[in-house]
Amino acid sequence: MRKYIKIHPSDHVAVALVPLPAGTTVEADGKQICLSEDIPQGHKFALTDLSVGDRVLKYGAPIGIVTKPVRAGTWVHIHNLKTGLGEILSYSYRKPTARPAWPPVSEAGHAAGETSISGNTSEHFCFHGFRRTDGQAGIRNELWILPAVGCVSHVAAALEKRAQTLVCGSVETVCAFSHPYGCSQMGEDQENTRRILADLIRHPNAGGVLVLGLGCENSGVEVLKTYLGAYDERRVKFLVCQEAEDELEDGMRLLEELAAYASSFQREPIGCEELVVGLKCGGSDGLSGITANPTVGVCSDLLVACGGATILTEVPEMFGAETLLMDRCENEEVFRQTVSLINDFKEYFIRHQQTIYENPSPGNKQGGISTLEDKALGCTQKSGSAPVRGVLSYGERLTNRGLHLLSAPGNDLVSSTALAAAGAHLILFTTGRGTPFGAPVPTLKLSSNSELFRKKNNWIDFDCGVLTESGTPQELGRRLFAFVLSAASGEKVKSEKAGYHGMAIFRQGVTL
Repeated sequence: MRKYIKIHPSDHVAVALVPLPAGTTVEADGKQICLSEDIPQGHKFALTDLSVGDRVLKYGAPIGIVTKPVRAGTWVHIHNLKTGLGEILSYSYRKPTARPAWPPVSEAGHAAGETSISGNTSEHFCFHGFRRTDGQAGIRNELWILPAVGCVSHVAAALEKRAQTLVCGSVETVCAFSHPYGCSQMGEDQENTRRILADLIRHPNAGGVLVLGLGCENSGVEVLKTYLGAYDERRVKFLVCQEAEDELEDGMRLLEELAAYASSFQREPIGCEELVVGLKCGGSDGLSGITANPTVGVCSDLLVACGGATILTEVPEMFGAETLLMDRCENEEVFRQTVSLINDFKEYFIRHQQTIYENPSPGNKQGGISTLEDKALGCTQKSGSAPVRGVLSYGERLTNRGLHLLSAPGNDLVSSTALAAAGAHLILFTTGRGTPFGAPVPTLKLSSNSELFRKKNNWIDFDCGVLTESGTPQELGRRLFAFVLSAASGEKVKSEKAGYHGMAIFRQGVTL
């Protein structure tokens, strides 16, 4: 078993893959180093003496500045390391040299020179999904109940409970997405709600959608229809509760109609070029950037090589690693959009008089992440090595293939909802701490350490902690890609089995 790792040849620190007691001797760069204190799993220890003001390298890049003298073999964390990041920065465009890690897909349906993934034949480069009448492909055939305003969320929940009797045949489940939005909002805040709700109504994972309005809200049914544009009236139904004598009876009648329509859809083979996967992390630890995130990066590159799309979000968690993404932008226009993505989010922090480079969460710190640079350099590895093809604003839907960046905050449910609204069919969610939540689309949880996988097996779908013992991210990424195709073909992930699903919208304005 590997006990520690030096990630990049130029690094000043190594990471403990298992708890290392004081007195343990490690070898790095031909030198024997005795650890002077206990090093928890996922935490860093110095490989060389460091002075106050020195920049500490991990992943081959700076993760912070030394605040107290550090001797080789000592623990490096928040007690002797601080962020080295500033605020609004200027960036220069450089023509990209990075290319996808995987060769392009041939007409035969598999990567040139490749015959299989994890031993599977090339037919597994498709998934079995649902073809909608508007041409979109979905990976689930669900009935969704979407309140236009929070006032009717309890009605939506009651209808969800009653409508489980409609789950049969190809109708897989009935989900109500309760939320507190849709009224007493102004400006961009209200626009966010309208855009996200309209995006979810159009999402192809829903075979039928019931939109519930109250009747007096400022983002009501008639307003939402203008954001939808043309829609299939067999697939989308509306109910204004103030106009109904019994909204539960009327709601059930409409859901029965939607179920009958949704039942007409059956799974069929669909090429991976139509699959969209969201990339997200939460509750990270010091192993996330060593095991889970690189594995997701390999999976992302594989899907992009197959002609599909991936979306990376959590803009504040790109701070400190944004230039790595900028250097991979496909062209100068995408580069400029990425610069705006980063600096606009910094301006958002400044407007609200908040520190741009706030340290990671308490859970992140406990897991060994010391600064935002430390977090970001691990976080962005989920994007693999493919060129960045586009940048999406919050509430914008994906219209292209390849790797994209999406404007959304770090909050798990807010950013996951934004990924679903952008068009993600499912989300790969890496974690070192664990979380049970589910987004509007299947949310596949990947643990960065095996202890979490064993302890919370009811939450975690895929264990990346095995990389601390053997294997490579490339090998595990192939297995993950096969797992993703199984999930896209109907295999339920843990949060779905538990019945967990939810949504949250980015609030930026005042509440009336």
